[in-house]
Amino acid sequence: MSENHPNVSAADDLTYNDYLKVPELLQLQVLQSEPEHHDEMLFIVIHQTYELWFMLILRELEKAMTYMDQGKVLRARHFVQRVVEILKVLVAQIHILETMKPVEFLQFRHRLMPASGFQSIQFREMEFLCGMKDARYLRFFENRPDLQERLQLRLDARDIRQTYYQMLRSMGYALPEDISVKALDADEEARSQVLRSLLPLYQDPEENLPLNLLSESMISMDQNLAHWREHHVRVVERVIGHKRGTGGSQGVCYLQSTTSKKAFPLLWEVRTVLEVNT
Repeated sequence: MSENHPNVSAADDLTYNDYLKVPELLQLQVLQSEPEHHDEMLFIVIHQTYELWFMLILRELEKAMTYMDQGKVLRARHFVQRVVEILKVLVAQIHILETMKPVEFLQFRHRLMPASGFQSIQFREMEFLCGMKDARYLRFFENRPDLQERLQLRLDARDIRQTYYQMLRSMGYALPEDISVKALDADEEARSQVLRSLLPLYQDPEENLPLNLLSESMISMDQNLAHWREHHVRVVERVIGHKRGTGGSQGVCYLQSTTSKKAFPLLWEVRTVLEVNT
């Protein structure tokens, strides 16, 4: 019977719904509004979807780092570029929130307090894994020691920027031993040394094509994360204006202050010292 009708499965066959855990997935949207507000489902689904994308971004960046450790530049670039494409989706996705009328969001927003985007452990992990580490964020998880420990591990561990520089060093590029942001900001000569090492990747991209492609993919990742922050600011301002965040932050003012963050500042800066080839 099943041979003639491929859509008919035996009772113990793996199905689409079982494979993706669809029944379980559809039970995870628990509304807090009373009476139930229609738009709260939209708010929850968008943010749960973000968390799934964040999980995948972490996985892909870790894979890219594995290939950098092995000196497999183009394979590393493949996974960084995948993150770039995911971030483009995140930028487009946030604008769905603009379909909520501001006055309607206010009808259930107070139910979210004191929950806040500050408490997205995966977003903080993503920042830390990209090299944008800030120990002050640990305090937002003081009531969850398990999550605080998880973020502390990311803070202490290698990030993709360090891994990239270590890969360059293993390939013969002259880089200082301490390539942390703090060290490079404090030592102008060390900073200049890194820029001199990066310069050939951009001065002669064809001769350094694999590394140039990887470096540009990391710039694209940085740029698209910045795009997401910028769009997030505008969406939040459009929906709640300059109200304080549900977690007590300054809301739009705080979000605006994060838009200048860069994971790979020297890959941006090297453009300044490029010269015309003769």
